[in-house]
Amino acid sequence: MKPWYQEPFVWLIILFPASAVIGGMFTIFLAIDSNDGLVVDDYYKQGLEINRTLERDKAALEHGLQATLNVKNKFIQITLNANDNYTLPSEITLQFSYSTRSGFDKQIVLKRINDSTYQSDLPELITGKFFMRLMADDWRLSKSAYFPIEQETFNIDN
Repeated sequence: MKPWYQEPFVWLIILFPASAVIGGMFTIFLAIDSNDGLVVDDYYKQGLEINRTLERDKAALEHGLQATLNVKNKFIQITLNANDNYTLPSEITLQFSYSTRSGFDKQIVLKRINDSTYQSDLPELITGKFFMRLMADDWRLSKSAYFPIEQETFNIDN
């Protein structure tokens, strides 16, 4: 008679529980090591901010704001049109929010280079869908886009 450790069926029976234990340990390691970045600590405060952001969208409509975004040669250029009674700011902020991971978000400040055109360097963005917010003073324009973009020029308006 052979010892138990030389029987192939014993190892077959041990294989399934052992693989479950190893898989569980690997899953625990991934859960501890990675940050999903989806849950925010101040969710209540962000919920209260919704009314403020809706007011910024309304302000953009009142000012008659429309933006044309042009991406060329690692530069981003935005042409901003508004009502005659609104004075355009000297700089605007453009946020790129990645659709699932906040670690890939970018923000740039565009300086005005002439009457209605703003320019800055295009940040390094990974491939994927981004939600863009163009902001200044009391207004905000929003649009989603897939990067790298296929077209050089597109409009941003509410």
